Amino acid sequence: MNNPDIAFRPARAEDLPILAAWLARPHWREWWGASEDELSMIRDMIEGRDPAEPYLIEMDGEPVGYIQSWRVADILDSGLGEDHPWLSSLPPEAVGIDLSLADSGTLGKGLGSTVVKRFVRRLYAKGHRIIVIDPAANNHRAIGAYRKAGFVAVPRVKDCPNDIHIMVHGPSNHHLILTDNKTRLA
Repeated sequence: MNNPDIAFRPARAEDLPILAAWLARPHWREWWGASEDELSMIRDMIEGRDPAEPYLIEMDGEPVGYIQSWRVADILDSGLGEDHPWLSSLPPEAVGIDLSLADSGTLGKGLGSTVVKRFVRRLYAKGHRIIVIDPAANNHRAIGAYRKAGFVAVPRVKDCPNDIHIMVHGPSNHHLILTDNKTRLA
């Protein structure tokens, strides 16, 4: 992929219709929850009821996807960690990301890994040091893109279901490891 101009613009209320349209696309429905539920959560983020940070991915000024970041500590503090007990095994300072590209025609062409690399650099610039991503274990295209962007698999995370593949992007030569039922950066 050449060097496209990629930006991350905070999602706004006026972006909800385009996000609703994207969430209804087959390649989104395959990996995200029910469109209405996901849109409601994004609305909560935009309106400040959810501390996760939603962004539109723009390439050369045009929206081409969605990315969000969330802190493990915020999820655990909100009580949402009960639905995802494996999160309590991760360091609370870890930041997670989720994303999807708008157009299925852009999948497998390097845009996803380019976006992830640039977003990770942005998170490091904000002072974050542990970044995790949790694709479905059978989403091989995403896992490949995340590997290309520098993520490595975490071999075992307590209470993590087999259908989730936890990956971490951390300082070089550091990996999340499981010790005493707690995952830490080593």
